[in-house]
Amino acid sequence: MFRRSILQLTGLILPLFLFSQTRMLTIEDATNMNPGLNVANVSQLKWIGKSENFSHISRNSLVKGTVSSPKRDTLLTLDGLNLSLKGMVIEPMKRFPALTWLNETSFLFNTSGKYIRYDLAGGTARVLNSCDPKSENIDLDNATYKIAFTRDNNLYIAFRDQETMVAGDANKGILFGTNRVHRNEFGITKGAFWSPKGNFLAFYRMDETQVTDYPLVDISTRIATAVPVKYPMAGMTSHKVTLGVYNIASGKTTYLQTEGIEYLTNITWSPDEKHIYIACLNRDQNVMNLNKYDAATGTFVKTLFTEKSEKYVEPQQGPEFLNNDPTRFVWQSQRDGYNHLYLYDEEGTLIRQLTSGPWVVLDFLKFDDKNTEAFFMCNKNSPLDRLLYSVNLKKGEPIQITQVPGTHNPQVSADGKFVLDSYNSTSVTRQVELTDRKGKLLQLLLKAENPLTDYKLGQTSLITLKNATNTDLYCRLIKPVDFDSTKRYPVIIYVYGGPHSQLVTNSWLGGGGLFLNYLADLGYVVFTLDNRGTSNRGAEFEQSIFRNLGVAEVDDQMTGVRFLKSQPWVDSARIGINGWSYGGFMTISMFLKHPGTFKVAVCGGPVIDWKYYEIMYGERYMDTPENNPDGYKAACLLNYVKELKGKLLIIHDYQDETVVPQNSLSFLKKCVDEGKQVDFFIYPGHEHNVRGKDRVHLNQKMVNYFEDYLKK
Repeated sequence: MFRRSILQLTGLILPLFLFSQTRMLTIEDATNMNPGLNVANVSQLKWIGKSENFSHISRNSLVKGTVSSPKRDTLLTLDGLNLSLKGMVIEPMKRFPALTWLNETSFLFNTSGKYIRYDLAGGTARVLNSCDPKSENIDLDNATYKIAFTRDNNLYIAFRDQETMVAGDANKGILFGTNRVHRNEFGITKGAFWSPKGNFLAFYRMDETQVTDYPLVDISTRIATAVPVKYPMAGMTSHKVTLGVYNIASGKTTYLQTEGIEYLTNITWSPDEKHIYIACLNRDQNVMNLNKYDAATGTFVKTLFTEKSEKYVEPQQGPEFLNNDPTRFVWQSQRDGYNHLYLYDEEGTLIRQLTSGPWVVLDFLKFDDKNTEAFFMCNKNSPLDRLLYSVNLKKGEPIQITQVPGTHNPQVSADGKFVLDSYNSTSVTRQVELTDRKGKLLQLLLKAENPLTDYKLGQTSLITLKNATNTDLYCRLIKPVDFDSTKRYPVIIYVYGGPHSQLVTNSWLGGGGLFLNYLADLGYVVFTLDNRGTSNRGAEFEQSIFRNLGVAEVDDQMTGVRFLKSQPWVDSARIGINGWSYGGFMTISMFLKHPGTFKVAVCGGPVIDWKYYEIMYGERYMDTPENNPDGYKAACLLNYVKELKGKLLIIHDYQDETVVPQNSLSFLKKCVDEGKQVDFFIYPGHEHNVRGKDRVHLNQKMVNYFEDYLKK
């Protein structure tokens, strides 16, 4: 009935340690409040400039290593660094600050809002620039050390103890340099963009004046205060965005000719500072033009190429120009069904496709210093792995560099000959290595001990199931502590299931984390499945949810449920679900669309009706309510409330700007209308997640609900 292939079975409780494993995880442990359970790492490991030397922090000292020898030299102690800062009105630092190498003998760091250069040759430190650390969107130009930052809704530059306003407006609905543009969709993480030599600053201007205010409430005042936020819902009026270019020398701003374009994404400077490239999308997000603009005049130069889709185009990365070469760049595209690398010239002529096949390029890393090879991360060997590959720009033949399966986070030397590689897997806690470009081990920098050795944990395994379309679905299964195959256990399914997610990976604990293992400690089988719609499986897999959210995803999750029910050690009458955000939508969807299958559901921040969700994300996957009324109706969970059976707890954050509280409140109202009982809890003061010590409270609340209603 079920074809199951075990990809990797990892017994996290090794027989060798059975006698010492007597401790159980606490709720504080499970909420990452115990530093003793953090996996050891090599702090601030990085290459020193373009050399074959590397550095890291050890016992609050800066240490240098070299490719040719296992010997380590201490470059600077924390005491020595603090001594060099005397007279700068800076509080002594208690730990070595995060540093960036400027060359082979100098590094940059930030403390108390001051950016300081330290020169090892002379043992001297000097302040290059500073700004108020409470400023937002802080971005340092590595060429000139000018700082761009925002205060309120305005954009400034700080240099030599002077502030210059780049752009501002008295109207709070017009924002400059904010990273909130397009609500952080399309890979947007910043709102200002320094040119390579620091002569210009490009920045977003976002006009939200036409966007509807959404009423959130601050209860910390005696009379609760309305704190409205701009929240464009699907099908409604969005904000308008333009891109300005500020000339440092003249102090003048020129805006690019982008009229009529809905989304301006992936802003990229050419290495010679002459042009700006923008991935421009229409509102339907099914047409993307890579446009080239003259940075000095703002004039539109040309569209290099266009990508179209019957569903959606979703650029996440801009063009990657070769080192100091404005004539060639690498572009990432899913145009052939999988995300791959394409080499172009500056006029938009395709030189060659560099990678291809039924696998995904996960990240572009860099070019070597001779511009002959590109280094990237991919899952060519398995969708569960993250491995380092290189490809020759002329030959286009991918070569595997990291040889050990797992999740790798490498740093490649400037010449591309060596790799500092930190990786983990279901069987490796963490290992940090220096290798050559063929993956040969040169130096073992760290073999981290398992911090959970003394704890009793359930066995974690990764399995593969086939869904109704014969597609592989990857799953993680954690069995209870002291598992007895003759007993029948309750199950908790942890689900997310939405775009840009992958919960099941070949990583430490299988990507499960401590809280899920804590649930297994309490006697639950804990199960997770990555359904269609999640990432890193190609366009067909990811886009199968288009205009019909909650259909393919739920069908795939039910494949997992049927598998669980087929196991003799699962109590089919005691199956629960838990998820947050999109996982909250999935939790309630499964609970209502398959009434009686699940005894208990606990979810947080659930999308109840997609017409209440924001415009960029919502319209990409669902189109507008006007153009897709049937899809919105089918996905609206209010239409299934009459099917509610079992115990349901909904949790929502009172200041949630991502999934606004109207979602949960409308669900409660419908439950009242239908005479259905449901439990509800609010976290005041939190946005779309519960963090800090309050997270312990949240986790305990979820545990209590399962203990009260699922375990019995």
